[in-house]
Formats: sequence, C-alpha cells, structure tokens
Amino acid sequence: MQRVTRSAVIDAPIERVWEVLRDFNSHDRWHPAVAESHIENGEAPDQVGCVRNFRLRDGTQIREQLIALSDSDHVSTYCILDATVPLQRYVATLQLKPVTDGNRTFWHWQSTFETPPGREAELADMVGRGVYEAGFEALRRHLRQGGDRRPRPAAAGATRGGEMTGSAVMLKAFGGSDQLSFDNIAVPPPGPREVRIRQVAAGVNYIDVYIARGEYRMVEPPAPLGMEAAGTVLDVGSEVHDVLPGDLVAYACGRPGAFATLRTLPADQVVPVPSGIDAETAAATLFKGLTAEYLLHRTHTLRAGETMLVHAAAGGVGTFLCQWGKHLGARVIGTVGSDEKARIARDNGCDVPIVSADYSFADSVKAATHGRGVDVVFDGLGRLAERETYESLASTGHWISFGHTTGALAPLDPGLQSAKSLRLSRPVLFHYTDDPVRLRVMAANVFAMLQRGVLKVDLRHRFPLSAAAAALDALQSRQTSGSIVLFT
Repeated sequence: MQRVTRSAVIDAPIERVWEVLRDFNSHDRWHPAVAESHIENGEAPDQVGCVRNFRLRDGTQIREQLIALSDSDHVSTYCILDATVPLQRYVATLQLKPVTDGNRTFWHWQSTFETPPGREAELADMVGRGVYEAGFEALRRHLRQGGDRRPRPAAAGATRGGEMTGSAVMLKAFGGSDQLSFDNIAVPPPGPREVRIRQVAAGVNYIDVYIARGEYRMVEPPAPLGMEAAGTVLDVGSEVHDVLPGDLVAYACGRPGAFATLRTLPADQVVPVPSGIDAETAAATLFKGLTAEYLLHRTHTLRAGETMLVHAAAGGVGTFLCQWGKHLGARVIGTVGSDEKARIARDNGCDVPIVSADYSFADSVKAATHGRGVDVVFDGLGRLAERETYESLASTGHWISFGHTTGALAPLDPGLQSAKSLRLSRPVLFHYTDDPVRLRVMAANVFAMLQRGVLKVDLRHRFPLSAAAAALDALQSRQTSGSIVLFT
C-alpha cells in the first residue's frame, strides 16, 4: 500500500478555499489536468455518495465517489470506483485548517493506493506532482483571479457526514457456516470518540468459529462476525485527535463486526499501521501478533535457553510463536498434522517439528528433551491433546491454554498439578488489550517485529468478504496453514 501526502499554504481565508473544494465537481474549473467533469444521475455535488465522472487532458477516464464531507472540520474524503489508470483501492482525503493569522489556509492532501509491481514510483509521482502539487498552484491562481463564486449547492438526500450503507457478514443463528449471510448494514457517523473506517481486509481467526458456534457468547444473533480488520479512516469524531481521515489503521478488538466493508467503532480500539505495511498484511498480523506478544512477554516471560512446545505450529498463531520464540533464544518444539506442515513449521523457526495426526506426541517430546520435558507449552488444541500435553511438561513447567480447537480443557486435577508443581494459565487476549495505552505498546511491538523481519506473514489464503463461510470452513478443516484474510 502506497501513501502520498502533500501540504501547502493558500493565501486566502479558509471559507473561500472551502467554498471551492467542497464542490465535488469544481475541479474542471481550476485544475489544469481535468478536461471535463460531471456528476452522475443529476445528484448534487456535495451529496455524500455522489459520483463524479471526469476525463483528464491525457485521455484518462476516472469515476470517483464522495464518501465523507464535513463542513465543520473542512474535510472531504473520496475514492476511485474505476479508472483507466491502475490506481487500485485509491482513497484520498483533503483537509483544511486556518493559519494563525486567519487570512491564510493550510491544505493537507493525502491518499493511499496500490499499484502494479514496477509502477510504484511512476504513479506516486503522477499523484503527488501531477495532481496535488499542480492543484495547489492552480487553486492559488484561480483564487487570485477571482474564481467563479457559484452559489453553494444544497445536498439532496444523504446527510453530510451521516449514516452510510455498507455490507457485512451476519450470523443468523448459532451453528456452522450455513448460518452466515451477506447483508447490507447501516453504518452510523462517528460519535465524539469514534472513527468510521472503510475496511480493506479482515483477518480470519479461530475465535470467529467459537463465536459462530456460541461457545463464546460475545454476540446474540442476528449479529455481525469478525474480530480483526484494517482499512482507511473516513471520518473521525470531535474528540479524536490521534488519527486523521486517510490514515491506515487496524484493530483486533473485543466486539465482533470486522467482517464488513464499513465500520464505526471507538477510536481507542484502533492502532496506526506504520508506513511500509499494507492493509492485508496488517489484517493478517495484528490479532495473531498480539496473541503471540502477550503469551511470550506477559503471560510467560520467555527466557533464552528455555524449551517451548507449540501446538499447531504451522498455523497463524503457531508460526508467530515459533518465529518470535526462536528470536528470543528458546529451543522450539512444535506439533503438526502432516509432513508438509512440518516443513512449514521448520521454515518458521521450529527446531523439532513432530507430526502427530492423532495427538500422540509426548514420547517424541521426551526424546527431544532427553526425558526432561519442556518448560512451557502454548496450547491451542485443548481436550484431545490434554493428557499428552501434561506428559510433555517438565517439573515446574507452565501450561498455557489459550485456545481449544479440539474442545475445552477439563479442570486440571489438583493432584496431577502438584505432582509436577505445574502452573496453569488460561489467558484471554482482550484482558491484555482493554487498556488503550497498553494496546498501543503491544501493537507497536508486533509491527516492529514485522518490520525487522522477525515476524513473517505467510498469507496463503485470500477470500472475498462475501465468501467468509468458505474461509471458516477451510480454517476448521485443518487443511490451511498460515494466515487467512477476507478482502473487500
């Protein structure tokens, strides 16, 4: 995902500059690159949702949609619907602020988009210089010459900055993937401490299966699904100052609803995505990365020289645990279900992958540790692996049960626990991320590991949002490895 940002000061009051820019169809009157432009279907050019269809002087044809407009904040956000130039997933925001003397205006223009490989520099230059910088100078000239003070058109229909319509994956009743539907939803404008996001990708995790089955009663059907997504901020509430429209953000919050094209949620649940990380990578990383972060640094502070056992070592969380644990100096043993998954686990830092389709692995763990057992087990399997997990632990070991793909663990017999002086933890991610300050610290740690190459995203499975049911079926089949994302 590329980001192009330009800013300029215009020698005119903010009201005068905004009078021109809020008209979504004004650019053919002042921008030198635009040959002709019209708003489709006769809609008003300040109506949220209207589409402008225009042609550049070089022959390029573009259709753009106005997706947010705020007269109070002087912000306009729009996206490209289709174009003959390959700017994919293009979202742009322009924002005006008064300069302190009150007679000049600061104009910030920003966009995010994807391009075909090899054309990144060319298209970034086209947007940055040919559109933004040329636009600044052209508007200055336009205003110096008096401009054309057309009457401000009245919006017909949608309220500025008001409710928008999106699409979402909905759970009709508890059960399997056959209980999912893909429906239109109303997405309200952000409240004072909220943001509204145009979502680009959503991560698929086993917690989505638990919620759909009703094992985690986090929703009551009909309700939306999904815990993790990334996208571009469309608009923000009056008390939000740390993110701006156009920013790329991600979240892995404790309230389902991520499987959607648009979403409004509390601003303190989103985290900024650093430059160089695209939306799909962020959506494939954050939930699983935060899980690995709290397991390795908070539930159990992993020390160099310890031996750890990771169940499902070729899965999304499993590969992150192997990569990060190896980086911290641990010896990593992992259980997997096939020879192919053993290769994947080894490529991701697992020193000793153990193939065990029937959950019989304790003898192999003991052999790999000269009979001692491991210091810590990261257990996402649960019931069917319970006895073997116990046998794999060394005395004073730490059993961390953070998932249960084969069923929930039974309460551990106190006699068995005391026989090895074991610690048993059953942590929940959202208890660690409910503090916004700690969430930002944890997310920054995850993204730093991603940027340094310690964490490597294995994005093998991509589904359109409307195929969420197929994605959940693939996850439960145990035929997948790495991360799964839905794209909008």
